[in-house]
Amino acid sequence: MSNRRTAYILRNTNETKIQLSLSLDGGPLELLPKTAEFENSDPDGTGDDRDPPANQDTKTHASQISNLQHIWIWTGIGFLDHMLHAWAKHAGWSLRLRCKGDLAIDDHHTTEDTFLALGTAFTTALGPRTGLARFGHAYAPLDEALSRAVLDISSRPFFVGDFGFQGPMMGTLNTQMIHHGLGSWAQNAGVTLHVDVLKGENDHHRAESAFKALAVACKGACERVVGREGEIVSTKGVL
Repeated sequence: MSNRRTAYILRNTNETKIQLSLSLDGGPLELLPKTAEFENSDPDGTGDDRDPPANQDTKTHASQISNLQHIWIWTGIGFLDHMLHAWAKHAGWSLRLRCKGDLAIDDHHTTEDTFLALGTAFTTALGPRTGLARFGHAYAPLDEALSRAVLDISSRPFFVGDFGFQGPMMGTLNTQMIHHGLGSWAQNAGVTLHVDVLKGENDHHRAESAFKALAVACKGACERVVGREGEIVSTKGVL
């Protein structure tokens, strides 16, 4: 596929090391390059809960490789991986992402920095904000749960979310971090985002329906509109 919108991000702090490759248009992605930060990841190949497997061909709980999409994700937080996998899959993205974070403290820095890095990758891959649908919205159910997501590629970062989670944790992910993470993504992605879980009894279902709605909204907003090439979709004349 030609003229794919892609980005590669390496984000290193004292708290996390993150490496990711993103294609907003799917398709194959090369393996993440070897770096000093990940050179000694999981040297015995066992794939524990903290470090990503050294071999990126290793099938994980959040990997799915086809001719249309390459998805391979490892943050050390299983439920976060699951949500990112759903997001990438239903947005039509290809995403390779690995993170080594200070999980001995808690999940905060790993989750926050992963969303920040993904937001940077999103806006980098998107490039000039011209010729786009700009707005996207979607509803997505998962059994009894139903969520709505509305996205504006506005260059005006803002996030409003209402999830109504009943419990404090999903696996090893604090439920507060879903709200904080999506707010961090919207900030670095330069988008206005509203996500509301409208109903649902199970927290897993509520979260997953929210990410699936977000994915479909992203796909719609990023669509390149034939005949609008080069056009800035704004009355201001700038985004």
